[in-house]
Amino acid sequence: MDPALVEALQQHLGLERCASAAYFAKAIWFAERELRGFAQYFKQEAASEQEHAGRFADYLIARGQAVLLHEVPSPRQAWASAEELLAAAFQMEVDVTSSLHQLYAMAERSADVRTTSFLDPLVDGQVAAEHELAHLMGRVRFVQGQPAGMLIIDGELSNGLHTPVSLA
Repeated sequence: MDPALVEALQQHLGLERCASAAYFAKAIWFAERELRGFAQYFKQEAASEQEHAGRFADYLIARGQAVLLHEVPSPRQAWASAEELLAAAFQMEVDVTSSLHQLYAMAERSADVRTTSFLDPLVDGQVAAEHELAHLMGRVRFVQGQPAGMLIIDGELSNGLHTPVSLA
């Protein structure tokens, strides 16, 4: 494997671990405000990001590479509002998407078809995750932090309703 691509895969694995910690901090923030649906949603997102990190570790091992775990810094834990928290979460998803696109471009330049094949479903899933978070952020912006609206969204999240409507 191209050494630069291996290093980039290692960095992305770290990014996924940081995202997991950040989502767990967001789950705690919502739990402290008794918004169970939001807390549950972000707890699941934290687990999902940890699983993504595991996929990168598995892939590196399958390619005969060592997995290097770097220190995960403490995530931000204070936000002024749910809207601010969701904007930070959306930006994090955008950053992860950008990192995956950069990995894909590096793999293509290296003619590493095995890596592009590995990344294909991850890129698709990441685009869907970014879309889902944009939808949730839009809904929270729409209710303008009003308690009744937040409780309705919280209840929907508790019932697993978090995907945008599809008109296709």
